Amino acid sequence: MNSKITCSVGVFAHNEAANIASLLDALIRQRLNKAEISQIIVVSSASTDDTDEIVREYCQKDERIQLITQAKREGKSAAINLFLANASEDICVVISGDVIPASRTIELLVSAFRDPRVGATGGRPVPVNDPSSLIGYSVHLLWRLHHRMAMLSPKLGEMIAFRKIMDSIPAESAVDEASIEAIIRDAGYRLRYIPEAVIHNKGPLNWKDFIKQRRRIQNGHLWLIQNQGYKVVSQDKGTLLSILIDEAIENPQDIFKMIFVMKVEMWGRLLGTWDYRIKKRNPFAWEIAKSTKDLKGDQ
Repeated sequence: MNSKITCSVGVFAHNEAANIASLLDALIRQRLNKAEISQIIVVSSASTDDTDEIVREYCQKDERIQLITQAKREGKSAAINLFLANASEDICVVISGDVIPASRTIELLVSAFRDPRVGATGGRPVPVNDPSSLIGYSVHLLWRLHHRMAMLSPKLGEMIAFRKIMDSIPAESAVDEASIEAIIRDAGYRLRYIPEAVIHNKGPLNWKDFIKQRRRIQNGHLWLIQNQGYKVVSQDKGTLLSILIDEAIENPQDIFKMIFVMKVEMWGRLLGTWDYRIKKRNPFAWEIAKSTKDLKGDQ
């Protein structure tokens, strides 16, 4: 009798030729004991670079890998729905094509489902950006704050695993992980944050892309509140203030940089609020922040 928990992995890509091979290698080489990957489905949304060709080469190397292509970009949530329609396992893992999981990440995320109360799990995103620059510091700061928030109340992002209790998620959602969180919580399951499950990502290298990301996320969270009745912990001002104070106490030498980053974050949130409430925009098929691609992380 096989006591391992099997999972289907969905990878979502649009022009990820710079990273997709490294990501697939990382998935193939996962150190698994209590978990097992039965299939890896890559959904490529209207890629115009070599993404599809690279994935097809991997399909020949590993029979678990399959490629599904979309002729038109319809947003990541729509791509996740395509994955869900083809996923064979009760436990699903979704991961963007521009990140790389550490060697035991899937083991840690999936084995947690031995607890029948757990409905979704998420790991800790760790950026590969150089923290010595102001933009690099800003990226690291935001993900440290994400970690602090998730330790207080699980907030899942970048790569998550969940019980396949739904046939689909709202295709119009620009914050797919949060939409999955909402569905899982509504079903009475718990979320579990697993900080040892590291996911290497790459934050923006310029302020234009930084603000673009923060603006889109704020817009998506407002959509989530209105359409799914779910508020992520990062929208709670009291929690934000608490973790900012903790960060300032631990790193007093960085307080002026922190103030600057928070001003930029506030500007991004104001723009996202303007887009959603005034312009009535919903960026579920968002413009790519190109500087976050070409991840060179420790696998």
